[in-house]
Amino acid sequence: MEVRYSPDPNGFKKMTTDELRKSFLIENLFQVNQIPMVYSDIDRSITGSAVPSGQSLKLTASKKEMAAEYFCERREIGVINIGSKGKIILDGKEYEMNNKDALYIGRGTKEVIFESDNESNPAQFYFVSYPAHKEYPSKHIKYDDAIHRHLGSVETSNKRTIHQYILPEILPTCQIAMGLTELEDGSVWNTMPAHTHQRRSEVYMYFNLKPDAFVVHLIGEPTETRHLIIRDRQAVLSTSWSLHSGCGTQSYSFIWAMGGENQVFDDMDWIAMTDLR
Repeated sequence: MEVRYSPDPNGFKKMTTDELRKSFLIENLFQVNQIPMVYSDIDRSITGSAVPSGQSLKLTASKKEMAAEYFCERREIGVINIGSKGKIILDGKEYEMNNKDALYIGRGTKEVIFESDNESNPAQFYFVSYPAHKEYPSKHIKYDDAIHRHLGSVETSNKRTIHQYILPEILPTCQIAMGLTELEDGSVWNTMPAHTHQRRSEVYMYFNLKPDAFVVHLIGEPTETRHLIIRDRQAVLSTSWSLHSGCGTQSYSFIWAMGGENQVFDDMDWIAMTDLR
């Protein structure tokens, strides 16, 4: 498990492009038959993936970083499958995971196993975990059971659908909130007008990008922004003081996951378009 430490706003201003990428960008996700993970000091999130092909993959705790006997001893997890059909087995109970299905895994779950139905066309499980203070039951949220919000417009190049899976309106959790946003053809902007979350952090994972396409992801304080070039199936960490917004060379999708003090989706500190620099 890789460990990341985030800079404060003053240190951030002095960072090179390479230093920014090493601090905030996660490039090594979705490796076949591995579970790469990044542990961040930003709300102690863990971001990872599992692509099982011809074998089962068991999620285990890193005792050095987590000091736990099993991964969910003091944690909860949100998972979304962006690949083909597979299953997640929690303490012997199987959950069939179709493309764009989600699963909330509650604290106290001792065994988490990922499997694919088709070895040559595997499931691609993306997950984000935060510490949990209470046990809530695990829950499978199918794509059709999510809250689907249609937002934006063609005129502002951000016509999109937000699929909300893990929110208080659907199920109780300790702090994690998670969903998936899909931009329509011709729309390239996400999260603009931009905002920050003083009360929580966020992780974006971009996907459905062609090999030669990318997203220019904005980070930093509103009056002194920086950017990262992000490719297909890469994730970016966002602190509470940083905005998080992007513009792509094509339409794309991204999974967002939040953890911190407040789970209300619309709890955002909006930034006026005229204030961005």
